[in-house]
Amino acid sequence: MSIKSFIINKVAQRIRRSIIKMSKNAVKDQERIRKQLVAKALNTSFGKDHDFESIKTYKDFIQNVPIRGYEELKPYVEKIIAGQKDVLWPGLPKYFGKTSGTTSGAKYIPITKDSIPVHIKTARNAILNYIAQTKQSLFSHNLIFISGSPELSLKGNIKTGRLSGIVNHEIPGWVKPNQIPTYKTNCIDDWEEKLDAVVEESLTSDLSLISGIPPWVQMYYERLLLKSGKKTIKELFPNFQLFIHGGVNYTPYKSSLEKLVGSGVNTLETYPASEGFIAFQDNYKDASLLLNSDAGMFFEFVPAGEIFEDSPSRLSIGQVKTGIDYAIIINSNAGLWGYNIGDTIRFSSLNPFKLKVSGRIKHFISAFGEHVIAKEVEEAMDFISKKHNIQVTEFTVAPQIHPPEGGLPYHEWLVEFDDVPENLDIIAHQLDEEIVRQNIYYRDLVIGNVLQTLKIKPLKQGAFRNYMKSLGKLGGQNKVARLTNDRNIADKLIKDIL
Repeated sequence: MSIKSFIINKVAQRIRRSIIKMSKNAVKDQERIRKQLVAKALNTSFGKDHDFESIKTYKDFIQNVPIRGYEELKPYVEKIIAGQKDVLWPGLPKYFGKTSGTTSGAKYIPITKDSIPVHIKTARNAILNYIAQTKQSLFSHNLIFISGSPELSLKGNIKTGRLSGIVNHEIPGWVKPNQIPTYKTNCIDDWEEKLDAVVEESLTSDLSLISGIPPWVQMYYERLLLKSGKKTIKELFPNFQLFIHGGVNYTPYKSSLEKLVGSGVNTLETYPASEGFIAFQDNYKDASLLLNSDAGMFFEFVPAGEIFEDSPSRLSIGQVKTGIDYAIIINSNAGLWGYNIGDTIRFSSLNPFKLKVSGRIKHFISAFGEHVIAKEVEEAMDFISKKHNIQVTEFTVAPQIHPPEGGLPYHEWLVEFDDVPENLDIIAHQLDEEIVRQNIYYRDLVIGNVLQTLKIKPLKQGAFRNYMKSLGKLGGQNKVARLTNDRNIADKLIKDIL
């Protein structure tokens, strides 16, 4: 064992002990963090506007700090862009994390000198914790992080970019000797050109760890195998031990990726966002994610069914229950307050607090009052895919309010299969039954003859990749919305219906 590996293993054991300690102290840590955040932001513009000085209890906090989305936060962000200090958090942010918005266009999420170390530390801890459990020497080989471009622009005087690109500037020096691709390759704008360059750089590398969001890693795998002539990724990289993923639901991609990889590779899920590193898989044998409860963020949880109400229930970590979908609300040392990031989570354990990402509040269909959410369509598709042994590359769902063929409206599922099954009508009927089972509003509309059974429209191979390419959003952390409340995506995919 090299000296570097010996030191890493020692540090990994210490990190594992700290994670176990965090998992046992979540309620106490969260209360402490809430008080610390309020105290530090007392003299900021936001703190003064919301009378932070009067906040003593969590009840006070709820009364003074409303739940908000980006539109409500935007006036404060615009002050920061104009150069004003001490707006949401003391001083100025170190970065803006640029993310795609809906009504707002691009969103600029503050990332401060207090919050960016949490992103790096949590990613590091997740890997070292895995090493402590498995005794594998990941850092004796090369690591690849498939990410967005590290080139940053300025918004006001604040460096701005995608989170994955920003993180490239903060990677510890001891990791960089093992990291590929090169900075030059990472800066290539065109995703397909970049992917070809990444393939060339890594083809003869001794990779032990690959990290990225599943749809783009799948593209990387396919091109590696095409270029190398190998049958599996494990055959190409015999020391490949760990695939780290996050950003989208892994389940729809699991079977395809496992087929490409071969056997003998573990997976680890992380839950990073521009708003904060929320959770990570602390046990590679347990798919649940441990809440990052001591990381400069105070979390609140709103029952998903109440999130659109004027005064929804707001719960701290000590008040949550298992098996319930919650919208997750963030208050952080990046200056986010009562911020609804749009995700729903479901706790699988309360000792420790472990969760699964269950969907997106902002991705829904309610064209007829049904309010079908991402969790429901993804779980239905996963169930039917397993039942019929079919593989789905990607799919999205949109309302068909005025069917061109006439008749009642319906939900249109645009699906790219690995191989299109012959019994699509049966699959559509069973998918519909699954949505009916999960969503009482949808059920009432189907039973009441307001909606007809959903329809599946199979798409040509590469349809979603071509769509993302047409938007200039191929690769990086970009992903297709699983559901939309309009037909903006669906109408662009119609030309690829088989």
